[in-house]
Amino acid sequence: MPLALYALAAGAFGIGVTEFVIMGLLIDVSTDLGVSISAAGQLISGYALGVVIGAPLLTIATGRWPSKTVLLALIAIFTVGNLACALAPDYWTLMGARALTAFAHGTFFGVGSVVATGLVAPNKKASAIALMFTGLTIANILGVPFGTWLGQAFGWRATFFAVTLVGLAAFAIILLLVPRRQAAPEASNLRADLAVLGRAPVLLGFATTVLGYAGVFAVFTYIAPLLTEISGFGEAAVSPILLVFGGGLIAGNLIGGKAADRWLVPSVLGSLVVLALVLVTMTLALHSQVLAVLYVGLLGAAAFATVAPLQMWVLEKAEGAGQSLASSFNIAAFNLGNAAGAWLGGIVITHGPGLGAITWVAALLPISALTVAALALRLDRNPALGKPASARS
Repeated sequence: MPLALYALAAGAFGIGVTEFVIMGLLIDVSTDLGVSISAAGQLISGYALGVVIGAPLLTIATGRWPSKTVLLALIAIFTVGNLACALAPDYWTLMGARALTAFAHGTFFGVGSVVATGLVAPNKKASAIALMFTGLTIANILGVPFGTWLGQAFGWRATFFAVTLVGLAAFAIILLLVPRRQAAPEASNLRADLAVLGRAPVLLGFATTVLGYAGVFAVFTYIAPLLTEISGFGEAAVSPILLVFGGGLIAGNLIGGKAADRWLVPSVLGSLVVLALVLVTMTLALHSQVLAVLYVGLLGAAAFATVAPLQMWVLEKAEGAGQSLASSFNIAAFNLGNAAGAWLGGIVITHGPGLGAITWVAALLPISALTVAALALRLDRNPALGKPASARS
């Protein structure tokens, strides 16, 4: 794999730390800024909303820029946003700085996915995407725990100063290692790019991503209460168990990438089937502490085994013009799935059937994603059905 892919992974690492480290610093932020825990928690929602809004806007705005220039600009936004977080004097300034940082997220992974596939042979494209996303998985295993410790020991602002330094390092690495040969096609224009998004197979690809990943976050958002209230672990055991989840993320990410290189459609369908099976059987496994730890790792593996296949699937359906925009929209779809899954899990807890039912209810989401994927495959067999109505007429 080219060194440039590791440069992209470095950027993904920094973005991953920024996205998730706030979860471990909510108490520190709420105390320092004088807001409630629930208000501090909205910093997570604000970030997710920034990803969903920023991904298409920035991708459209930079559509004619060379890809390397886009990546450097995004890392610059990311770095400035984290510095603004560290210096934020109040809650709303911090919220705005988080949203600014999030704007870089979707476009970085969207454009980065296209760049990654252009750096390798055709039979290595999904593995290239998976390697870039490895930075995100390592952020969960190493970056987030270290950032949480740093923030608790020296104040939450220290964590954002540290991530600012990571952004500077990522900027330098991308500047040195990513070649300039990836440029936006001259023939590309906004109308053509948006026309790609109107294709039914592309829209169904987005829907598959949203539903599949909603199933993951319906459970993962509430993993701490699941482990403490159902499995019977103490609160101190949750963090070490989440390291098992992180290990599963790395394994699933790499396996999903390699599988998608050889069998893309079977990998999409198979990863969703595995995710649904893990969620269904996890309902019983949580009542055994040994099995609960095992299934946390399996959940991580099943979750990220879907990422490279789903991202590659959307890229193939976008084919040609509009790939960067479609790729960025699919990253936004992952984040929309995160938010939808967390909301659904909360509904299950608050209005029934309760915490213990989250896993099997969550399994219905990847099963729904399979139905959508099957419809997309039907359109592949009859391409005329997948064209916009204007094109068919």
